[in-house]
Amino acid sequence: MTFIGSPTRRIDGVEKVTGVAKFTGDLNFSDLLEAKVLRSPLPHAEIVLIDWTRAQALPGVVAILTRDDLKDIDPYYGNCLRDRAVVATDRVRFVGEPVAVVAAEDGLIAEEALALIDVKYRELPIIADADASLAEGAPLLHPNQAGTGEFHDVAGVGETFGGNICHRERFIKGNPDKAFAEAEEIVEETFTFPMIYQYAMEPHSAVARVTADGITLWSSSAHPFLVRSELAHMFGYPHSKVEVIVPFVGGAYGSKSYFKIEPLAVAIARKAGGRPVRVVQSVTESMLTTRRHNARIRMKTGIERDGTLVAREAEVVMDTGAYADNGPRVAKRVISRMIGPYKLDHCKVDVLALYTNTVPAGSMRSIGGPQTIWALESHMDSIAARCGIEPFEYRMRQLLDRGETLKPGSTAVDADLRQGTKAAVAPLDWQSAKRKAPKGVGVAVGVSDSEAMPVSVALVRLLADGSVILLAGTTEVGQGARTILSQIVAQELSLPVERVIMRGTDTLATPFDRSTGASRSTTVMGSAVKAAAEDLRRQVIDAAAECFKTSVGNISLKDGEASAGDKRISYAKIVSAYFGMPGGELIGRGTMRPDGALGKTFPLFWETGMGAAEISVDEETGAIKLEKYVTVADVGKAINPVQAEGQDEGATVQGLGNTLFESLEYENGQPLNASLVDYRVPRFTDLPEQFDSALIENCDGPGPYGAKGMGESGVVSAAPAIGNALFNATGVRVRDLPLTPERVWRALGGRKEKQHKG
Repeated sequence: MTFIGSPTRRIDGVEKVTGVAKFTGDLNFSDLLEAKVLRSPLPHAEIVLIDWTRAQALPGVVAILTRDDLKDIDPYYGNCLRDRAVVATDRVRFVGEPVAVVAAEDGLIAEEALALIDVKYRELPIIADADASLAEGAPLLHPNQAGTGEFHDVAGVGETFGGNICHRERFIKGNPDKAFAEAEEIVEETFTFPMIYQYAMEPHSAVARVTADGITLWSSSAHPFLVRSELAHMFGYPHSKVEVIVPFVGGAYGSKSYFKIEPLAVAIARKAGGRPVRVVQSVTESMLTTRRHNARIRMKTGIERDGTLVAREAEVVMDTGAYADNGPRVAKRVISRMIGPYKLDHCKVDVLALYTNTVPAGSMRSIGGPQTIWALESHMDSIAARCGIEPFEYRMRQLLDRGETLKPGSTAVDADLRQGTKAAVAPLDWQSAKRKAPKGVGVAVGVSDSEAMPVSVALVRLLADGSVILLAGTTEVGQGARTILSQIVAQELSLPVERVIMRGTDTLATPFDRSTGASRSTTVMGSAVKAAAEDLRRQVIDAAAECFKTSVGNISLKDGEASAGDKRISYAKIVSAYFGMPGGELIGRGTMRPDGALGKTFPLFWETGMGAAEISVDEETGAIKLEKYVTVADVGKAINPVQAEGQDEGATVQGLGNTLFESLEYENGQPLNASLVDYRVPRFTDLPEQFDSALIENCDGPGPYGAKGMGESGVVSAAPAIGNALFNATGVRVRDLPLTPERVWRALGGRKEKQHKG
């Protein structure tokens, strides 16, 4: 019996497709109140007055939350910097920032009450973008320094950088100035990446109840234990009196990381007399809650005429929005992505995360990856063109070998990068002549250092009837973690996977897990689960040996039974025999921590993936047709190959969105397309005619059975692969995303104009 490498059906699939699964917004209680949020219509303004007396008088209104209700708590929160209040206090800093909350008997009453709240503002100068943020004499968005949040290991957080700089990250390797002086040629380019919304199917939602016994919160959070910690800090409770429960979650992609609407939900529930309060955002409200960082990336590379990389300098300016959120962490992760997986001895990277009057930027699939790898891999093709070398061949020459280090002190590269790159280009018509419609091919290599924190605890309980309960704090956000972790337990205990039950996280019952994100569930939590299952397996074998009066070496496990020769006994009878009566349970424990089984160097693993595209371009309209796309992920070992392929393909489709059309647009602090109608995301009709995915399995990861984290690499390679294919087809390098027909058409028009003048 083996479940590792098996396409086991998702254990939560039937519940989801039949509508049985209950999401946070589906929860109902007899005394439930509905809450609605009054949001700022202005990007930057001082709050002069909030008058809620008319709203309070409306029949059916139970509670109203404003800044006046925050005086008995520490109202500021944040995972890197505690720079954001539950509701705005002195000023608002972006359109959509919560100003007041109304809890009422139903949603319609709450909405009506919002219209009765009178807020007077005094408008302040707007920091519309990164350039305005850095401008001389720019107004400060955060005059008072904020306290550090949960991530105390982010170097520089809490320091005063001055101006509107939320965080600055610098890195120097070798002597880049001297190396540039000795370079035979220098290639310099600037790229831009747009604001992107994560667009999970389920908007942010939470239900909170506050009683004398403490806080109970139901939330679609990916980080329930961090939420517990922040709520305990904010409202003055011990962790034991803060319960965070995670029902089914309808996607996240980073949007439900750390703390979003949870503090607000608890704050209004404090005023509801012990009644539960539900806050369910619309898609538009969620688009005004979080997003991916937009960025400008300047690349400068010194080379020898044969293409050898001599030195690199990169300057990355990221718009982190009105509050820090995960901006400092993203800035830190940008460093390795800018160095790239290539042989390079001299490098300098400078990253700025800047405050602006836009929605706060947080986490999204591969933080900092799509922005920087778009620039890096496009830049590598430009260098290849300058040297007259075919792009695929150029990468083959420059890629790091397994065991080489990308930067001092980091974990060595744990993948065969050439193997993956070859697999990506193999299915494409790489050398074909151009047809009537310009046709091109492009390739990109994406290597990211996972920020997975190696702290997870798991319990596996063998019950009296022989069934098994897995307790693990990983949030199932659609990635298939419940299935993967159940497969690991089934494998170690040699019993059908259907007998393993894993429910959602409850911080009062589930062991601690640092977070769900950074592709860590299989590698880190999977290791904890495997250790717990191995612990339980030893107990079962010991108990069976006692039953049979034999040595443990004579015991084997299969199909939920233990055997010694021709003697067999079920797990249920083993438990009863162990306790000397019906009932009881055996419990296996597994813990992952720094310096433990996963090691102490970072990253724990490199997430490696490649993308290759074959496109045609309509020169009359600028439209790009994606004919073939190949995505490759180095996964170490695919515990469930079907799920692994689905994760990589899904990430790639998200990458197609920010490549071809996605962009959250602002004008002077006002969002222009924050709605389902106006914000374009990929449809099935946008998929390539031929869409292939391949998994590289060398069993060389730190996780169970040699697994590595995966599911993010597909999103980083799509844009540069397609952009490079456009360059290959037309000779035009477009450096700004998305590659809309208009943008491509204008670039092609510029080429024709130059040809005409020539």
